[in-house]
Amino acid sequence: MDHYWQVWWDYAEPYRQLIVPYPNVHLTFHPGGGRVNGVCTGHQIQVLSGRSGVFGVAFRPGCFRPFLGGPVSSITDRVIDATEVFGQDLPGEVNVETVEAFLRSRLPEPDPKAGEAASVVERIASEPELTRVDAVARELGTGVRQLQRLFAEYVGVGPKWVIRRYRLREVTDRLAAGVTIEWAALAAELGYADQAHFTRDFTAMFGESPTWYAQRY
Repeated sequence: MDHYWQVWWDYAEPYRQLIVPYPNVHLTFHPGGGRVNGVCTGHQIQVLSGRSGVFGVAFRPGCFRPFLGGPVSSITDRVIDATEVFGQDLPGEVNVETVEAFLRSRLPEPDPKAGEAASVVERIASEPELTRVDAVARELGTGVRQLQRLFAEYVGVGPKWVIRRYRLREVTDRLAAGVTIEWAALAAELGYADQAHFTRDFTAMFGESPTWYAQRY
């Protein structure tokens, strides 16, 4: 697991919450049941209304495959009932202790490939100079096709998507640090052929153009 998270809300009027994806599968518990949320390839808008909440578990990218027992790409952009993966006996009282005990009781056999996939994702996340799939494959001493198959089986999205997601994080990190951005130069630095391709990817991921995001930020 990567981390636990919990959100509560109390809205008199419906609120549209933007959710920007990372390559994590989530197990979420809502009033009335649990769900497995596959990796989303684009931003989502969740409408929150009334008084409610969600408790979630974010799995490390690559590490849900042993629980699922099949390719993680089979649940990409999908939400399925948690009982399909974990059985009918979901925890009644939901908190860190009960959910961790629940998952430990269903812990699958260790899968070295899951750890390998997780390590590759972590390397992409931590090394901004990695902007191309062939560069990642070369660093790892493997082929592009083999890397793509590993990601389809264990991560749920391709290595190109993961690279772009973490390189786009560079944009939001720099805005948070107060850096003035020259967009064309940044697009080239992040490995894009031109600013138009960069803008298209950013908009698909964040739901708005980078310049509008920067103004609103």
